[in-house]
Amino acid sequence: MTLYAVGDIHGFSAQLDRALGLIDADGGPDAQIYFLGDYTDRGPDSRGVLDRLIAGRDAGRPWKFCKGNHDRMFQRFLEAEAENDDRIGSGKSWFHRALGGSRTLGSYGLDGEAQGFLMNGGVETLASYEVDGRSVSKAELARAARDAIPEAHRTFLEDLPLFHETDDLIFVHAGLRPGIPLHEQDEDDLLWIRKGWLESSADHGRLVIHGHTALDFPAHHGNRVNIDGGAGFGNPLVPVAIEGGSIFTLDEDGRTPLEPGR
Repeated sequence: MTLYAVGDIHGFSAQLDRALGLIDADGGPDAQIYFLGDYTDRGPDSRGVLDRLIAGRDAGRPWKFCKGNHDRMFQRFLEAEAENDDRIGSGKSWFHRALGGSRTLGSYGLDGEAQGFLMNGGVETLASYEVDGRSVSKAELARAARDAIPEAHRTFLEDLPLFHETDDLIFVHAGLRPGIPLHEQDEDDLLWIRKGWLESSADHGRLVIHGHTALDFPAHHGNRVNIDGGAGFGNPLVPVAIEGGSIFTLDEDGRTPLEPGR
């Protein structure tokens, strides 16, 4: 059986449509697809991305979803007006342009941006925010967001699993802490890990398919395959097919083998 995986989409719904078309051409409409998270932020149409994923799920497509760190930041802002995460070493706010929270809210009709930030102990927080030419507080912005964002989208974000597994594969957003059993992994590591993971050559028992760390193109590292090809930074979204232990990238010309070390 061929499985498919899609890495970080980051609000680029047109790229998602293209990737789904490539998978459909390779495996048909009933293809089993694993989505690895970071559906939102940076791109112009986070709402459209979630609409497509939820519609596919509700239509009975055999799709499985993992939560990404950006999805959790979006969720936490809606739930608790949080704009920071302890795993962001720079202290940047979710509303900083590098993270893209403002573009996510804009896709729901809340067009605006931060007008300034305050720094407190190295942590950046909103000083002011403008929506449609009007200055609003963070609490006002959060209330407006909760009103604008469909309940189905909020429930989707809340219910996202942290990983999926098969006999031979582990699907997760960021990666694993080496040496720790899968079901004992820390949530923050599953969503954020880089140090201690990317440089590890440890055998994790199964091949790990992940995203989170943007590359210019998916890469096979032997014990893991990073399929975040940088769609959040303007690169094409590259889906992969997994069959018989082999990994293939998909484009309009079909399959290309993705070999370890390449």
